[in-house]
Amino acid sequence: MGEYFLEKPHIMLIDGMAVLFRSYFATAGVGQFFRTESGLATNGVQGFARHVLTAKSLMKPTHIAVCWDMSAHTFRTEMFDGYKANRPAPPEDMLHQFDQAREVSELLGWKNYGEKGIEADDFIGSFTKKWPDEADYTIITGDKDMLQLLNPSVKIAFMKKGFHIYDLYTDARFGEEYGISPEQFADVKAFMGDPSDGYPGVKGIGPKTALQLIQQYGSVEGVLAHLEELKPAQKKKIEEHQDMLALSKKLAVIKDDLQLDVALEEIAVPEYSSDLVRICDEREFRLLARLLEKSFI
Repeated sequence: MGEYFLEKPHIMLIDGMAVLFRSYFATAGVGQFFRTESGLATNGVQGFARHVLTAKSLMKPTHIAVCWDMSAHTFRTEMFDGYKANRPAPPEDMLHQFDQAREVSELLGWKNYGEKGIEADDFIGSFTKKWPDEADYTIITGDKDMLQLLNPSVKIAFMKKGFHIYDLYTDARFGEEYGISPEQFADVKAFMGDPSDGYPGVKGIGPKTALQLIQQYGSVEGVLAHLEELKPAQKKKIEEHQDMLALSKKLAVIKDDLQLDVALEEIAVPEYSSDLVRICDEREFRLLARLLEKSFI
C-alpha cells in the first residue's frame, strides 16, 4: 500500500556530486575560490547551495532530497575494474568540500542520501519508485544516463549555462527524439558504451547505430536473437564483444529497488529564518549569506 496525499507532492531530486563539481569548475576556471580566512576554498559548496536554491525558486518543489556518491568503489567497480577508472582525481581544493557540501545541505534543511558501494543514480532511481503515481519528480543532474528514469511522473532538468538554464526532458520529448521508451536507453548504452564511465560497449558501434538497433529489435536480447538479419560486419562486431555487451548492459541500468527508509515529511521543503544568514556568515559562506538575506528583506 502506498501513501496517499491530498495534493500531489513535487519532489526535486538533486544529483549532489554533479551539482558540486559543476559549481566548482565554473568558478575555479575564472579563479574564484571564495576562500575562508584560513585559506579553504568554498566555491563548490556555495555554488552547490546557490544552484539548489535557484532550482527551488524556479521549479517550486514541495520536497527536496539530495543524493550523493559516497565512494569511488561501488558494486559496478566490482563487476568491471575499468568502471570510471579513467576519471581524474579531484583537485586538492575540492577534497574538503565533499563533506562540507553535505553539511551545508543539512544546514539548509535538505536531507542527504548516500551509501558506500551504491551510486547517487541508484538512490535517485529508487526515489522515483518510492511513491509511484502519487508524486511528481524533477531530477537535477548533468548525467544523460538518467534518461532511462523518465516516465509521466518524472522529468529531468539537465544543467546548462549558469545557475538557472536547464534543458528539460519529459518522457514525451524523449519518445519523439529517440523513438524508443526511456527504459530502453540502457540497451542503447550497452551497445555504444560510455567513455566517461569507462566501459566500451561494442567496439565499432556508435550512438546512431546503437539507437537504430534498439529501435528495430527492442533490446540487447532482441538484437542477439536476430543476429542473422544484421550486416555481416555488425554481426561480427557483436559476436566478438558479446561478453562486454552483456556486462555493459548491467553497468548501464540504474537500480530502482533500494529500500529507502524515508517518510515524505522528512524531505519537505523547509522554511528559513533570518538566523540562517548569521550562521552562514559565521561559517564564512558570505555569498550564501547574502543570497539568503534577500529572502528576508
